[in-house]
Amino acid sequence: MEPSSSTPSSPGNADSTFTSVKQEPTSNPASPLEASSPTSIALRNKEQHYVAADSNSSSTTKSFVPCKVCGDKASGYHYGVTSCEGCKYCRFKKCLSVGMSRDSVRYGRVPKRSRERSTEESSRVTTTDADQSDSETKQLAVYDVILTVSQAHHANCGYTEEHTRNLVRKPVVVPPSSPADSEVASSTAEALEQERCWLWQQFAANITPSVQRVVEFAKRVPGFCDLGQDDQLILIKIGFFEIWLSHVARLTSNTVMMFDDGTTVTRQQLEIMYDADFISSVMHFANTFNSLALNDTEVGLFSAVVLLTADRSGITDVKSIEHHQDKLIEALKVQVGRNHANEPQLFSSLLIKLPELRNLGAKHSAHLDWFRMNWTKLTLPPLFAEIFDIPKSEDDLQ
Repeated sequence: MEPSSSTPSSPGNADSTFTSVKQEPTSNPASPLEASSPTSIALRNKEQHYVAADSNSSSTTKSFVPCKVCGDKASGYHYGVTSCEGCKYCRFKKCLSVGMSRDSVRYGRVPKRSRERSTEESSRVTTTDADQSDSETKQLAVYDVILTVSQAHHANCGYTEEHTRNLVRKPVVVPPSSPADSEVASSTAEALEQERCWLWQQFAANITPSVQRVVEFAKRVPGFCDLGQDDQLILIKIGFFEIWLSHVARLTSNTVMMFDDGTTVTRQQLEIMYDADFISSVMHFANTFNSLALNDTEVGLFSAVVLLTADRSGITDVKSIEHHQDKLIEALKVQVGRNHANEPQLFSSLLIKLPELRNLGAKHSAHLDWFRMNWTKLTLPPLFAEIFDIPKSEDDLQ
């Protein structure tokens, strides 16, 4: 059963600079993105304080709310119940998986003979028992990864099933040209370039909120924040378009692409922005990816695998990234196996999408070279310009 979803967080300040994605304490954020982090705000809001009126006083005092696990004073609402600080980190199933038993509680002192007999019996534990315990521990670790990534995806993606269920389509309509524009656009080519720039500005405005959402998602992917800051930035900047494309595929058909707020661009408009061959490849990816019928958790795990790609240009800690990606791939395999038991080839088909997506990312970056050279003709959101290395001012050219 897929973990419950939550409403995707809204983007923070779109004009903030993409300077750091390193996780820091909320009291001392590392960057404007951190300071305006909707995830951090949401988490702080969940720490509820319980107050009740004192029957013998007109003042308000804090009432005692017990921990659902141990009965001690609860510190807040954790993992679905009120609990204290100690119990909110408990991993009871892990305790059981390594051999602890609820029925083996010992009272008083144990005689030496009993201890010796217990030692002899424990030494006869079979290899099968040990292997089974190790297998259960690994399985629980995989489920922890699935749950963590699923929650991160639901909290920070605007393209989940719940969020996109009732979208109202809003077509992008190119404004009619004025006489002044007609004078400037002395040729069809110039008019087409003006339309191209205008469409790109609409596209950039609609994709920018997803940049910060992917940043917030990345910070919650197991292993990402253990990496160096430079490697984090490279993974985000190169992987963003591929991750976003795997999300927007749900709202993409052979004729249109829809953003998470309902804004819709036609295939013809996309071909003006890029070219017919590239858009044909994008539509093909979307169609084949959608045919796999992945649920939100599986898309989230796939996105995490895409994020932690070790052979991006400039990466230094290759082994660590490969190690974390292997864990994510295993989690994706388990999740797909559970939900698509009658489709044994689906996982292999999903892995084949990784090089296809990477190829699209490389082609997309090449298409942006024109905008990097003609940046003065565009007014782009700073965060969009920075994620795709498009200059915003003369200083960026230094």
